[in-house]
Amino acid sequence: MAEKPHLLKILDILTLVLMFIATGLVFFYAPVEKIMGLVQKVFYFHVANAWVGMVGFTVAAIVGGIYLWKGEKKWDIAGFAAIEISFVFFLIAIVSGSIWARPAWNTWWTWDPRLTTAAIVELIYAAYLLLRRGVDDPDRRERFSAVYAIFGFISIPLTFVSIRLMRTIHPVVVGGSDAAAQGGFSMIAPMKVTFFFSLFTFSVFFVDLLWHRIRLGVLENKVEELRWSVD
Repeated sequence: MAEKPHLLKILDILTLVLMFIATGLVFFYAPVEKIMGLVQKVFYFHVANAWVGMVGFTVAAIVGGIYLWKGEKKWDIAGFAAIEISFVFFLIAIVSGSIWARPAWNTWWTWDPRLTTAAIVELIYAAYLLLRRGVDDPDRRERFSAVYAIFGFISIPLTFVSIRLMRTIHPVVVGGSDAAAQGGFSMIAPMKVTFFFSLFTFSVFFVDLLWHRIRLGVLENKVEELRWSVD
């Protein structure tokens, strides 16, 4: 593998520093929510993970379109890397949301519009990963993956607006909340600082992981090309 770029090394360090600061803000700066208590602090990580998942799926759709336009393998590598990373982050968001839901809703899971659409998103991209493994021919796999990533993206805005268009118990913390929402709360200044800093931190973390995964993807592509040349 080529030597790690200096900018990537700096990004690694920056990510670690930001994660350390964000964790400190969550546990020592943001106040404890009066009704839910300490479990509310899961919120900062829950939303940040969901944010990264949605950003990554969006990136995959964009680079999928670029791949179909230009046909360059590097865009396929980037799209696959974005989905692979975002799939994990979105899964963590679902799990952490269940941890938050247990004391807030008295249940680990309910078929609320937001939770249902989030589960559908995860299944859609799980199918994408299976598709990648099920097609051996590189050219067909890359085209199918690009098209799938574009159409799969339709589920992302649906998930985002589900709690704004449908009756739901999931709170809308930013931009108001439905009167029927349970577990909702208004953020005071320290909470907002912590919340937006967490979003920024996880965004940087995503970029860092994406860069690393793309570098690994380039190596995987070289190995595949050697395998096809031998066959």
